[in-house]
Amino acid sequence: MKLILTALLVVSPFMAAEPDIDQFLDRFSREWLRGDPQRASDLHVFTGEEQDRMDRALTPATLAFQQSRVSLARKGLVELKKFDRAKLTPQQRISAASFEWQLEDIVRGARFQEHRYVFEQMFGLQTRLPELMANMPVRNEKDARNYLARLTQVGARIDEAAVEAKARARKGILPPKAILEVTIEQMKRLIGGEPSKSLWVTSFADRLDRLPGLAAATRKDMLATAEGSVSASIQPAYQRAIEMLASQRASATEEVGFWRLPQGAAAYGQRLISSTTTAIPAARIHQIGLDQVVLVEKEIDRLLALLGETGGTRAQRLARVRAKRPGVIGGEPDARAKHIAAYTGIIRDAEKRAAALFDMRPKAPVEVRRVPLFREANSPAYYTTPTPDGSRPGIFWTPQLNPPFVASRSLAYHEAVPGHHFQLALQGERADLPLFRRYGFLGFLSGFTEGWGLYAERLAWEQGWYEGDLHGELDYLTSSSLFRAQRLVVDTGLHAKRWTIEQGVEYGIRRSEVERYVTVPGQACSYKLGELKIVEERERAKRALGAKFSIKEFHNAVLAAGAVPLDVLPTVVDEYIRAR
Repeated sequence: MKLILTALLVVSPFMAAEPDIDQFLDRFSREWLRGDPQRASDLHVFTGEEQDRMDRALTPATLAFQQSRVSLARKGLVELKKFDRAKLTPQQRISAASFEWQLEDIVRGARFQEHRYVFEQMFGLQTRLPELMANMPVRNEKDARNYLARLTQVGARIDEAAVEAKARARKGILPPKAILEVTIEQMKRLIGGEPSKSLWVTSFADRLDRLPGLAAATRKDMLATAEGSVSASIQPAYQRAIEMLASQRASATEEVGFWRLPQGAAAYGQRLISSTTTAIPAARIHQIGLDQVVLVEKEIDRLLALLGETGGTRAQRLARVRAKRPGVIGGEPDARAKHIAAYTGIIRDAEKRAAALFDMRPKAPVEVRRVPLFREANSPAYYTTPTPDGSRPGIFWTPQLNPPFVASRSLAYHEAVPGHHFQLALQGERADLPLFRRYGFLGFLSGFTEGWGLYAERLAWEQGWYEGDLHGELDYLTSSSLFRAQRLVVDTGLHAKRWTIEQGVEYGIRRSEVERYVTVPGQACSYKLGELKIVEERERAKRALGAKFSIKEFHNAVLAAGAVPLDVLPTVVDEYIRAR
């Protein structure tokens, strides 16, 4: 225990060396959040009427708003220079380095703000708003009225975003034809049908049903108000946006990469830096991907031989193995419930196994739920963090369009335990971290966060969690490790080497995934590069400490720091090594 506490001291500001920087960071964080009511509502760091104002508002969807964020980032960088880094504690030095990197990245990306597609099938405003509303906690009648106040603004935000999309199209920046088509279909599904059956109303009704003491008449009036907003404002705004996107198809191209856009190569380079949080050029990332594919395919061949498959191409051998895979959940009436139960069982087992590798675990529980229907057709599995007040657990969302289903152990390890849930939920519970590091609202830091998710899968593989389950191990190698290596090749292929969507599919990635890389360039590269960096730092610590190295202490140091840019991660590990 003494050794563990020593490691924790590396990233806990127990020494008051320069306390004003902590005050500055939290003051700036609150100023930043006041401009983003949606994030502030999710985090609930304010109190009283100020928090209520946040819960009733939606964040602007304008370029002017984004430019105001850049101005605030520049202001933060100026104020940061007032602090002498030599006088800071180890924790404060990590905070200063992360804060500086993230604000500088915001400033660097300012010239490419308009290169983001306003409406797209993965993270466009048309999906983020209904997801925000569906997950907004309704704990009392006041929350319910805040929900209704916010709902009245959805249509205006969609119209606002449509104006931005038109302005960007005039500058030659609009999604390719294939992305416009899948986005239009997604939006049609979202607003189709009667208002009373829309996600906006049905998800609200479910929450009202769980609200104790709410009068039946009040509930009826609230639902009628919600239906009125959907009918009078939201559905017409979405329809106008659909018509606008349909009109853009005439000038949209079949070509999909960022290379086709004005300053596209430079914009993609910046996206790579922002997503991976380190400066590795596209050509080098492409080669890393090719090299990793070769390494993983050797492991796959080894497993296929153990499973008795030695004849034919690798694809043929994999197809034969998958046809015989145990644990497939078929088309029975309760297939989806069985699928959720199977994932829950994997996670509970992982929590027990993790005791040998982790001392630090989040207090918040994690649940498995189905991806919301409106986005399920275009959605991979994903994780959402618990709310700080405990009103919502960590959630591992899994799509369940059509049976048969297979509960993937590697996916559960990535999205839940010991992956995103261990890292993100624990980070949010660290009261000793500045607000911006606890909640990641200056940037997602995908390099570390997604890298940790993939590292969690690798850790399970290294530690023998797949023992006796060759099919599960093969699933990890093919659906996860190889898949993430292929992503490096396809993402850079699309945006730097002029690949088509069809070339990405031919390389082994399903079409919906390739379309994801088209709309969010660089993000797919963060997973494998992040995993490789975490492993690199772990092995460096092993070499430096020898017999003193402890896997638990290494995980303590990395998790206690929270997500940091990959460029800052060596500093975290340096402090851990120094302390030991």
